[in-house]
Amino acid sequence: MYAKPFFTSDKVVFGILMLLLGFVFYSEASKNATWKKFYKYIPALLICYLLPAILSSCGIISDHYSSAYLIASRFLLPAALILMTLSIDLKGVFNLGPKALIMFFTGTVGIIIGGPLAILLISIVSPETVGGAGPDAVWRGLSTLAGSWIGGGANQAAMLEIFEYSQDKYGAMVLVDIVVANLWMGILLFGIGKSKKIDEKLKADNSAIESLKERVSSFTDKIKRNPTLTELMIILALAFGGVSLAHFGAGMITDYLNQFDIVKNDDGALSFLGSSFFWMITIATAFGIMLSYTKAKNYEGAGASKIGSIFIYILVASIGMKMNLTEVWKNPGLIAVGLVWMSIHAGLLILVAKLIRAPYFFLAVGSQANVGGAASAPIVASAFHPSLTSVGVLLAVFGYVVGTYGAILCTILMQMASKVA
Repeated sequence: MYAKPFFTSDKVVFGILMLLLGFVFYSEASKNATWKKFYKYIPALLICYLLPAILSSCGIISDHYSSAYLIASRFLLPAALILMTLSIDLKGVFNLGPKALIMFFTGTVGIIIGGPLAILLISIVSPETVGGAGPDAVWRGLSTLAGSWIGGGANQAAMLEIFEYSQDKYGAMVLVDIVVANLWMGILLFGIGKSKKIDEKLKADNSAIESLKERVSSFTDKIKRNPTLTELMIILALAFGGVSLAHFGAGMITDYLNQFDIVKNDDGALSFLGSSFFWMITIATAFGIMLSYTKAKNYEGAGASKIGSIFIYILVASIGMKMNLTEVWKNPGLIAVGLVWMSIHAGLLILVAKLIRAPYFFLAVGSQANVGGAASAPIVASAFHPSLTSVGVLLAVFGYVVGTYGAILCTILMQMASKVA
């Protein structure tokens, strides 16, 4: 089904990803004037994301023949969440105020209204793109995008079951999901490098964010030290011990909850509770927060969050592999629907951020908590500062909760719009 890349061995692919990350960090730290000028405008995190995408587009590596993303998302992501919440200032996070939630729900509303508006707009130019009847009706397929862009994979599967879209054509919707969501993530990562200028244009008050960053940085500086081998081993023990606990707990919980029809059925409103990934992320984050109330938080001085950041960058590179730039031209009509849809989502976020003077941080994380979920919201949050990672996780959890309901409402509106179109 998918073209075979030049390198298929995970051992080789992982090495390539690490070489790419090493190159980015080496060049970013270089005193060469060209590199300094380059990274002044382009964030390193974005390049860590784009280079694997370019190799994937050239047929050198491929997400379809590699388990890199699966390993990074199931092992390194929860480990990173534990290490990056190890020294969390939970009181400081709550002091960020209601703007984070406002921007999250704005992003949700943007997805809900964006779908039907995209159908109406594209129907003016190309009515056949948003047409179809019965199981082949395009609005049914777009329901899976609504589920993915509000909740995640579990909600996407629920929409496929509820609205019974043709399985033969589902692959095209997955393609739109990957292309549009990854392009949008790239734009958000690019914006991080310009966040101060964006905040100035939004006239945003980011004093609470800066205060939290300063408090965490002050604590880190106070306990900072050269780590011993023993300390590094204990940090990894806490991280991966927590990962095993998260997977064990997730398995126990999902086995129990899947006894109930409302969870077991893919078309159930609470089907996300049957997702082991959801519980794995939740337990890992809770474990990290719990450790922050113990002496374990002092391991931040030995570099706990830095190790967590390494794991996050590996995850970013593995996500980049999923983006094949050549796929954009395979189904331009549906891609156009997705791009218009995402533009409405983005436009509403910018409008509300301007009205309530919300910092770019809340806009970016609020959007990714919807569109990317728990796999990418922490990435965007940590790019601002490791102490803010937990904000991305907490908002992503809201995405799981409202995902099915929001996607159903969006689909009903898309069905109505398709009849008008």
